[in-house]
Amino acid sequence: MEKLINDLLLGARYRGHDGLNFYYFHNIAGEMKKILAYILTPIYIFLFGLLLGVFHPIQVITWNIWGDRVQRRVVILLNLSIMRCLHLLGARIRFKGVEKLPANRPLIIVSNHQSQYDIPPVVWVFRKYYPKFISKIELGKGIPSISYNLRKGGSALIDRKNRSQAIKEIITLGRLVEANNYAACIFPEGTRSKDGKVRTFKVGGLGTLLKTAPSAAVIPFAIDGNYQMQRFPMGLGKQLTYAVLDPIERGNRSAEEITLLCEEAIKKELGQLIESCHL
Repeated sequence: MEKLINDLLLGARYRGHDGLNFYYFHNIAGEMKKILAYILTPIYIFLFGLLLGVFHPIQVITWNIWGDRVQRRVVILLNLSIMRCLHLLGARIRFKGVEKLPANRPLIIVSNHQSQYDIPPVVWVFRKYYPKFISKIELGKGIPSISYNLRKGGSALIDRKNRSQAIKEIITLGRLVEANNYAACIFPEGTRSKDGKVRTFKVGGLGTLLKTAPSAAVIPFAIDGNYQMQRFPMGLGKQLTYAVLDPIERGNRSAEEITLLCEEAIKKELGQLIESCHL
């Protein structure tokens, strides 16, 4: 549908004999796109909810019969399905740099955060490493599929009002990742960016992971475009890019230095580094 609208607009550009005709057809196409977005967004939201509802009992059954090895495959399929449904909105999904992932090492994934749709690409790209997340404790209950996987999948559910509890959860996650060559994903901004601009990365949770998973490779992961899918209506025909960046060599660097390097690498990938330096 998105392609059809663009083709109509392109045709109008060549058929029009003056600027008035072009802008007339341009405005018409813009209105059609807006109307289409209002129609397709509820359909996508319905499919998103349906996937969560359908995959929840499948996760419960596979976990209780075959354990986490089968349950994790269900989770991968769920997240792949969520991404595929974005094609309904004309989204164009691109992955970059996957070949940079090191083998036979635990990973600490350091990512910017734009929307709830950041999770599926992380699960898909790092699926061989069984990625776990640092998430607020409230998400551990009440959300079909998501809450169950956070609890059973070994993620750290932290209470932001209880520093001691949060640190213990992250320590447990770091040790789990270190012992099994898994991946832990952290969003150091601490909240979603509504406009796509990368906020300052916080050291806290990442510093704890660095201490408890000393052999883990630090992988900056840049998410570009997902903030446009967090709105209502959702964006149509948007380019969504997920980039694995060069691993950060830890050496003798402090947690603060590593955090800053991750932030700068992601900003550079998103074309925001120069702009942020002038602020």
